[in-house]
Amino acid sequence: MKDFGPVGSLDGRMVRVLDGVSLSAARGAVTVLLGANGAGKTTTLECAQGLQRADAGRVRLLGEDPHRASPQLRARVGVMLQEGGLPPSVRPMALLRHVASMYRAPLPVDLLAERLGLGAFGAVSIRRLSGGQRQRLALACALVGRPEVVFLDEPSAGLDPQSRTIVFDLINELRADGLAVILTTHLLDDAQRLADYVYILESGRTVAEGTVADLTADQDADGLRELEFETVPGLALPAELLPHLQQSEPYPGRYVIRGALTPRDVELLAGWWGAHGVMPTAITMAPRSLEDVFLDISGRSIR
Repeated sequence: MKDFGPVGSLDGRMVRVLDGVSLSAARGAVTVLLGANGAGKTTTLECAQGLQRADAGRVRLLGEDPHRASPQLRARVGVMLQEGGLPPSVRPMALLRHVASMYRAPLPVDLLAERLGLGAFGAVSIRRLSGGQRQRLALACALVGRPEVVFLDEPSAGLDPQSRTIVFDLINELRADGLAVILTTHLLDDAQRLADYVYILESGRTVAEGTVADLTADQDADGLRELEFETVPGLALPAELLPHLQQSEPYPGRYVIRGALTPRDVELLAGWWGAHGVMPTAITMAPRSLEDVFLDISGRSIR
């Protein structure tokens, strides 16, 4: 996909939703799209799937224009929409069997249902399912046709920890089997765990891309770090002690220091602890994360 820009309407005005998005997804890899609400992730996926038509640029899915996709192309692509698109009055297993019947060589329905734990609610109407149960059903429908490319919009949204683990394992298996997996998520820990390559969208543009290692690489010699420690609440660390770092007390007794930490900074902090009789009960230090990168680009305010 390259440089496409659907135009939408907002209060009677025409607004360019995407402007200069350029990305590709490889077989045998998990490609993750990140962006704040309204950044253009879902629209990007819909253009790639042929559900929306780009006003400009070039979009290709397995070598074809997805907006004019042949039935043969559609059969090679699995799609899990953010809202699921599931008929509320149908029962999950009946729906999955119906979807499977549309393909020449689908996956064994019962085995897929067992893998995703659908049997426990397979006879209940979809309208009565929890959000996480609908997510698992939507994923099963996207995979049952043995696709070569699969689009997953927020696949882990609403899932409990056990279900997330199952879905992660399944995504890793899809990658190992040579599928191209393209997904969006707001859960940056999930993205960091799954992604082979990441695109970050902002205001309809691709503003950063790379592997997780590339994006989280330290920006200077000593690197961006996060140091947390716990001790007595209300500790007043003087601002002049580490003036180039961000300091906060997110809740009483837990302190977070963010920035380009150096060995000298750690030495100064430990010296201040010693001089004031402060004994931390826990200390952790973390490298720069994908969340740090995302917030640096998209900001920390709610949209």
